[in-house]
Order: sequence, then structure tokens, then C-alpha cells
Amino acid sequence: MEAKKIRSTFIEFFQSKQHHYVPSSPIVVKNDPTLMFTNAGMNQFKDAFLGNEIAKYSRVVNSQKCLRVSGKHNDLEEVGVDTYHHTMFEMLGNWSFGDYFKEEAISWAWELLTEVFKLPKDRLYVSVFEGDKDDNLLMDTEAFDFWKKIIPEDRIIMGSKKDNFWEMGDTGPCGPCSEIHIDLRPDSERQEVAGKDLVNNDHEQVIEIWNLVFMQFNRLADGSLKELPAKHVDTGMGFERLVRAIQQKSSNYDTDLFSPFLAALEKKSGKVYGNDKQIDIAFRVIVDHIRAISFTISDGQLPSNNKAGYVIRRILRRAVRYGYTFLGFHEPFLYSLTPLIAENFGDIFPEVRQQQEFISKVIYEEEASFLRTLDNGLKILDQIKGELKGKNETIISGRTAFELYDTFGFPLDLTSLIARENGLSLDEKGFAIEMEKQKTRSRAASESETGDWILVHEDSGVEFVGYDFLESYSQIIKYRVITDKKGDKYQIVLNKTPFYAESGGQVGDTGWLVSEKEKIRVIDTKKENDLIVHFVEKLPEQPEVRFSAEVDREKRAYSMNNHTATHLLQSALKQVLGDHIQQRGSFVNEDLLRFDFSHFGKVTDEEIVTIEEIVNTKIRENIPLNEQRNVPIEEAKKMGATALFGEKYGDFVRVITFDPNYSVELCGGTHVPYTSQIGLFKIVSEGSSASGVRRIEAITAKAAEGYLREQENLVKEIQNLLKNPKDLKKAVEALINERNDLKKEIESLHQEKAGAVKGDLLNQFVAGEGINTLIAKVKLPNADSLKKLAYELKNEVNNAFVILAANIDEKPQIAVIIDEPLVQSKKLNAGQIVRDLAKEIKGGGGGQPFFATAGGKDLSGLESVVNKAKELYL
Repeated sequence: MEAKKIRSTFIEFFQSKQHHYVPSSPIVVKNDPTLMFTNAGMNQFKDAFLGNEIAKYSRVVNSQKCLRVSGKHNDLEEVGVDTYHHTMFEMLGNWSFGDYFKEEAISWAWELLTEVFKLPKDRLYVSVFEGDKDDNLLMDTEAFDFWKKIIPEDRIIMGSKKDNFWEMGDTGPCGPCSEIHIDLRPDSERQEVAGKDLVNNDHEQVIEIWNLVFMQFNRLADGSLKELPAKHVDTGMGFERLVRAIQQKSSNYDTDLFSPFLAALEKKSGKVYGNDKQIDIAFRVIVDHIRAISFTISDGQLPSNNKAGYVIRRILRRAVRYGYTFLGFHEPFLYSLTPLIAENFGDIFPEVRQQQEFISKVIYEEEASFLRTLDNGLKILDQIKGELKGKNETIISGRTAFELYDTFGFPLDLTSLIARENGLSLDEKGFAIEMEKQKTRSRAASESETGDWILVHEDSGVEFVGYDFLESYSQIIKYRVITDKKGDKYQIVLNKTPFYAESGGQVGDTGWLVSEKEKIRVIDTKKENDLIVHFVEKLPEQPEVRFSAEVDREKRAYSMNNHTATHLLQSALKQVLGDHIQQRGSFVNEDLLRFDFSHFGKVTDEEIVTIEEIVNTKIRENIPLNEQRNVPIEEAKKMGATALFGEKYGDFVRVITFDPNYSVELCGGTHVPYTSQIGLFKIVSEGSSASGVRRIEAITAKAAEGYLREQENLVKEIQNLLKNPKDLKKAVEALINERNDLKKEIESLHQEKAGAVKGDLLNQFVAGEGINTLIAKVKLPNADSLKKLAYELKNEVNNAFVILAANIDEKPQIAVIIDEPLVQSKKLNAGQIVRDLAKEIKGGGGGQPFFATAGGKDLSGLESVVNKAKELYL
């Protein structure tokens, strides 16, 4: 059975059991501070488990895109080394929200695996929670008894809390679970050792394929367990492992989920998969990672240097590094696999097909950039090798290796490989110590303690009224305290709120909670899953009383101006640059708007002018807002509404229209009632924000007026400085031409002076045995003159060894240049020499073995440089 058929069969099976199919949520998590990526199928249903919302359907089935490369679930270093771990994987799951429980979940799982998929019963084992004294939990006899009805008791394994008690995190819903394992070993091996003895022992052929979690408890911040008001089922089955079991393969990578990618890689590299252990690992790393990279980019997360973007960049670089080292790819290659992603996954995840070209271009540019980094790293390693040989040392320090890794993104294993090839070793323990120091610093910076929610009034849900009102009478449902190094932070949830929570790029509202006795400042509003959380300066003295929740009207008004302007801007960009334009991120507050969009070339000045003209025309047209709430998603699509890739939309959406022929978007933000309220739109910058992504920053209303006023004042100041010429442009051009002429004249004088210095120095060389040495103090106008002088001296004198201590505009510099043959014959190294001499001027530097420079802080030390050099080398 093909993988696509296996997936559809799973979904159809549970649909026949009255489950509603729900599409996968994005792999990149938004509005959840506890998660960076979706790492389990249940993530999109978290609010239903937490009781923050009522589930739309009591029974659900889906295939969820997951990524496990950070936090508690981090499989990255195992990926490729074994045959069953992955970064990105699909999790097939069925859920019950207060509907059926253990008996149905167990019987249906067994029915699907053995009767529909025809997996052999004698290869299957199940585990049951054995209980835990610390949590005062008894054995899950209920699940045990259900399993006994369908499987021999000797195939039921008692599991510890570690293996058979599932928890969302340190706090939150949790409960006992039953895992289903399969033994895929040959019969000969099964006869020697029972599969039961290998369950949960990291055996590559005895693997877990399905986990049935029974949500019964809520873990509180103090570690105690509380019964949930309703019991839920949350199951997760690794799709890749299931396909492997059904297709009777010994490796996930041998299935038709990966075989097309392996075949393409074999063709491109000229190497064969299955003949060499290290090459096989490289193949597996690449075909796994291309999926993770492609899916995260399609969901809106681009590679970058921080947070989720850094994780994706790290995955991509790991794949490139394996291709570079073991498959001989010294040019970009990953991007060429993206058509296979679209072909193999475009049916179930259409976003990868819709964005294939964009994904390919982003990956190409990231690859090209990292290959340059690898090249630079190799040059730095050459320098390090030279320095070590000059000191007769053979070990690259852990600190040096860590600096290469941390600063240049140069992988440790590649540093180690190159070291071995050159007869050197690497202090890996020292590297590990430096890495742990960094992790400790990172943990210390982010450590916080989150208290439990304290209930004040009955929690019947949160009503957002901020689209229609900026004030409301509200009660506090619950509050909590979060403690970190900076002190305590306070969070409040209201039963009714006009405060817009940060979402869709728009910042959260600020304002006040006012009662008869106190006024509390709301400093921010954010979403935590679907919960609207108000950040306040302090907790109220009487949290049970009624409050007037009041939004800062001025800040909201300016934020609305900028948010609406992003809609008008996006439509103008498509009109000027083309329909390929897709939003890739935005930031909107009361001061400015920032809009990121897919485009692979600089937006020209002429295009900027046209875009501004279009937006300002729409503002002057005074277009009214057409806001439609609770529109069926399919109807919204027929209206041509623009959706943002990477956003999860429900069955009903909010549609924002400013002229149905111009701007129709799905959006949850706040907007002006008429476009004329924006006043004026002005783009202040345009540039690159990531591979294949451009960024425009713009301002509106008072900020735009102020900007234009500043520009006008600047022009007036320049006119005054130039004595109010009739033609300002011509006057500035004349000034520039005059400056250029004077610059050329000064350069000519500098060259004459340097030539005179060179003539004097040529007479100061000291002849030795096969070497001509010059050590001198000079005064020169700039660093370029110093470099040029050093090279000219070397070129005019055979076997030259030159050390120049230079006063450059009252700043000390040193240059060391050595004729290349002397580097080997005399064991001289310019980089090592200049670093040693630089101590005399309280500075540092470096370079290549034949040429190096250094700068410092102590000009008076130049004399010491000359004296020390003469002692050592004359």
C-alpha cells in the first residue's frame, strides 16, 4: 500500500466512526509562549484540553505536520544516524473531547492496525501505565482490562511514568497512556530474543508506532494533580513509522515517502545509497531536512539568526554541511529537491505546491550564503593551522572551535574532520564546556516561574468587544504572577474586554482598569493560545469588584491607521510588482508599519513613488470599511480574500474589504472606518529582511507629516549653508566636484610622500644569510598607504622581511610582510609576529603567514615595537 493511500485510509477509517477531519495547523506556532513549533498533533486542540474554549467537534481526526528540534522534544542529532528519527514528521491522530474514552480508543486502534492495515498480531505489543507512588497514582487497570480482551496478557507491558504517563509540559493536561509497539525483526532474530524484552530499549526494529493518551488530570504549578472536569482522548501515530511497518521495510527511509528523494540525490551526487555508512547518514540527513525546511518556509517561517528562524537555518546548514563533506556538493543543491516536495505532499498540504518557487529561491540563497561561510571558515582554519605549527602545537582548543561554531556557524564535526586531515586534534571536551556555558547563560536569561491561575469569578469564556467599543464594564475571571530575574509580572483575564491582543503583526492595546478605589495601568495585551491576557503593573487590591476596562484611544487610533495602510500597501505592491507578492510578516504599532513580502529584487525608486501614489489615492478616495464577521471560509475564498500563509483559519472568518476591486483580506486586526482617517502615507525605507524577502517601513498621519516637515527643514538648512543658491541641485553638484578634485590632489601628495619614505627605507635593509630585513618606524597618512608601502618594498627587494611600526593619523599600526619562500625556509609567520608585537601598543591583529597587520591604543609603544623586533630578528 502506498503512503498516500495509507494516510487517506487512516482518515477515512475514523470518519466512518463519526470523526470530523480537521486540516493540519501550521508547523510554526503563534500565540503560544510555551512552544516554538508544533511538536504533537494535539497542539492545535490545546485550548480545548485547557478548558479555554469548547471544542467545535467532539470527535476529530487529522494528519498534523510536526517538528521536533528544540526544547523537550529534540531529535535533531539522532536524525540520519539512525533509521527512524526525523525532524519534520506527520502525526496521525484521533481525538475525543469529552466523548468516548479508553475502550473505544483501544478497540478502534486494534481494529485499524490488524483488520484494515493487516499488521500481524504476533508482532504487536502494548504497554499500560503501572502507577506512580510519588503522584499517588494507581495502575491503569481500566486500560489493562480492555487490552486483555483483545491481546494475550503476555503481550501487555507495564510502563513507568517516564514511558506511560504523558504530559503536555511542566503544567497542564496530562494522563496515563497506552503505547502500541511493533517488532519488525526477521523471524530468526525474534526466536532468539522476545520482542517484549526490546520494547522501549532504542532498538531500531522494535519501535513504537501509536500512543493512546487518556487525558484525565491537570498538572498544577505546585506539581499536584487535579482531575479534569471532562475526560479526553489524544492519540498520535508516527506516519513514517506506520508506512514502514505496512510496507515491511527495515528503515523509514526505504519507504516511498523518501525513496524518490534518495533516487534524486543519487543521480545528482553520483553516489549510491546503501554502500557506505557515513554517506548513508548524509543521504538520510538531507532527505529528512529538506522536508522540515520546505514545510516551515511554506508556513511563513524564514531562516534567520534568532528563535524559530535560527532553528530552521541550523537544520538547513546541517544538511548543506553533510552534502558538502560527504557527497561533494560545493554548490547549492538542496533547492533542486523542492519540486519533489510539491509532487509528493502537495495534495494533503497544498501550501508546499502553491509556494514551490518561493521555497526553492529562499533555500538556494541560504545555501549559497552558507557555502560562502564554509569557505571563509576553511580560510580561518588554514590560519589557525599555521599558527599552531608555528608554536609546534597540534591541538585546536575548545574555545577556538566554539568561536568558529558560534561566530561563523562552522560545524564542530567539520572542524574535527579538517583537523584530522592535517594531523591535528581537537579539544572536544573544551568545546563541550564552552557550549554548556552558553546554554547556562541562555537558561539563566530566560528562567521564569509561572504561578497557577487564581480564579476570582466563574470562568465562562472571554468576550472580545474591541471591534465595536473601547470601553466595557468587566470582571476579572482569573489572575496569576510570573516571576523572573527582572521581578514579578502580573497577568489578568477579563470576562469581557475591549483590549485587542497582539496578533497578525498588530501590537496589543494598552490602557487602564478602573474601579471606584483604584486605577491600574494595562501595559500590554497578548494572546496565549485563544486566551486574551492583560499585562498589568500591579494586581488590584479588590480583584472581585467590577472594573471599567478602558483602551488608550490615541494609541489605538494610530495603530488602526497603520494597520489599514498595510492592507492598502499590499494591494499596491501586487499592482506594481506582480501577483507573486505574498505577505511574509508585518509589524504595526502606533508609530510605524513594517511589511515583509516575497520579492527577489530591490524595489526601485520609481516603483516606490508609484506605490506611494496608489496608496495615497486610495486614502483620498475615503473608502469606507466593509467588515464582515463569521463568513464561511469557502465563501471568503470565493470573494477573493487574501489569506496569510502560515495562519490557521477556522470554519468562519472575518473579512476586511476596502473596495472589493482593490483590497479584500482575511484579518482579525482593527481598522479605520474610512481610509481618509489615515491622512497621509509615506515609505521611509525599503530593503532585504531575509532570503527572497523585502521589507518596507512606512509611516502615516502625524508621523508622516512630521517626517515631511523635517525633510523640508533640512532642505532649508542646506540652502542657508550654501547662501540660498537659485539652483540647489547644481550648487551641491559643484561642491561635490570641488571635493573630489581636492581629494585627488591630496592622494597625489600622499603618494609623493610615501614614495619619498620608500626611497629612504630601501637604503635601510640589513642583509643576512638568505634574508634582507627592514625594521623601521614611519609616519603615513592612512592604512592603505601602509599596506601599499609594505608590498612595494617586498616587490623591490629579494627575500624581504619587513616590519613597519607606523603612526597613522596619531594612531599606532604595525605591518609585517615576508617574502613567501621565507615563510617555510625561515619558519616565519607574519600573523604570529604581528600579534606578539601588538602587545607593545596595547592592541591586536592578525592575517596570513606572509602578510599581517595590527592596530592598538598606545602610540608611544611604537618605539618599543621597533626595539623588540630588532632584538628578535636582527
